[in-house]
Amino acid sequence: EKGFAESDPTLDISGGDASHKITILASLAFKSWVELSGVFVEGIDKISINDIKYAGELGFVLKLLAIAEKVDRGIIVKVHPSLVSSNNPLAYINWENNAIVVDSDYLGTSMYYGKGAGSRPTASAIVADIVDIALRIQNRDCYNPSRYSFFRRVTQIPFGESVSRYYFRFNVLDRPGMLAKIAGVLGKNNISIASVIQKESDEVGEYVPLVLMTHTAKERDVQKAISEIDRFPEIKERSIIIRVV
Repeated sequence: EKGFAESDPTLDISGGDASHKITILASLAFKSWVELSGVFVEGIDKISINDIKYAGELGFVLKLLAIAEKVDRGIIVKVHPSLVSSNNPLAYINWENNAIVVDSDYLGTSMYYGKGAGSRPTASAIVADIVDIALRIQNRDCYNPSRYSFFRRVTQIPFGESVSRYYFRFNVLDRPGMLAKIAGVLGKNNISIASVIQKESDEVGEYVPLVLMTHTAKERDVQKAISEIDRFPEIKERSIIIRVV
């Protein structure tokens, strides 16, 4: 009922485990040395059940994704909670199952799916690695650094340059003009609102959740805007940001 994680779930919840895996996968996919220190990592520990519920009302499912993408000046590698459309195949990856989605020039989009946890899947992966090592030893094909000489250094673009749509949740004082005040800061930072959900309160003056979905914006602009909004006296706690893929 609570999902799958290690007995100490810290690396799973924090996104650390996913960051290690995407660093290896990105290095292989782009034939480049990807540095773990250059990977943006954000876990799911700040996500509430209400965020999952509001996302569902908007037609999305929440997933922790590890993403590596090639851009003009290099690559961006990141791990963070993401909203995926309920029609996206990734929305149906549950329990111990994992998936890798690849966008390529000629094949288009393909997905590789299977179990990623449990005693038998883990044992199968370990035995496969042992057999591979044994065959390399038998064939005198041991580790050779020159095998990886085609790997190149690559520019890892700062996460602030990443572009996405966004889900924001503010815990805001139910007072006239607050939506306009928040929208003004977003607009000043080139962030356009796509839709709004505001839950009613029984009385004016209470704190209520205000959920905004945006059009595409740059991460750097989003961080600047949210930092300013969170300093409003009418905002009760740190706002929640979830990227949309």
